[in-house]
Amino acid sequence: MTLPALFDLTGQTALITGSSRGIGKAIAHRMAEHGANVIVSSRKSDACDAAVAEINAAVGREAAFSIPANIADKASLQNLVDKTLERHGKIDSLVCNAASNPYFGPQAGISDDQFTKILQNNIVSNHWLITMVAPAMQARKDGSITIISSVGGLKGSTVIGAYCISKAADMQLARNLAAEFGPDNVRVNCIAPGLIKTDFAKALWDNPDILKASTGNAPLRRIGTPDEIAGMAVLLAGKAGGFATGQCFTIDGGATIV
Repeated sequence: MTLPALFDLTGQTALITGSSRGIGKAIAHRMAEHGANVIVSSRKSDACDAAVAEINAAVGREAAFSIPANIADKASLQNLVDKTLERHGKIDSLVCNAASNPYFGPQAGISDDQFTKILQNNIVSNHWLITMVAPAMQARKDGSITIISSVGGLKGSTVIGAYCISKAADMQLARNLAAEFGPDNVRVNCIAPGLIKTDFAKALWDNPDILKASTGNAPLRRIGTPDEIAGMAVLLAGKAGGFATGQCFTIDGGATIV
């Protein structure tokens, strides 16, 4: 069966950070399913290799390839980009998904090291990686960059405040870069997931009280799954997303509208 042209990623190369598990792995899997070659990247090589094997077995071809990287290290990110280009020659879609949240509690209790790590991994590292990838996209007059933000960037929090600050900054980063790169037909967008059932968010959904507070008034009355974020990433990388830039697409079961 031929994929509809609006969602066909055949011939594309997609680089996805934090893609050995959770939302990132779902995005890599679904992009591969839609025809892209995908680079799976996280800090741990064994986790990357496992995700690559799972994706390739599912799609029936050598679609995924592992290049581990530490997003906090600029040289490691440059190596990630260089090795991707050595293998595939270009990067059509960049998904900045990797993020950190080492602290859960009131803002007054966060250490300087924890706050710095959040800002580094969730904002500065995205800036670094985009700066490495975007010039070639601009030269080709084509490319898609998607930053995985969070609904935390849209509202206040008493328990993950620093994380929310970083995710609000990601939204502004996307708007700034969309304005800069738009004349070269390079699109930059954010996806803001609500509560998704991943290991990363376990501190939220594993707590019955927090889970009830997060979903009790939401129109869909439940938390989401990684695949429900991956579909938007596929759309933004394909022709279907060709006129979308500088936007933040909130996917949260309606939680932020009520």
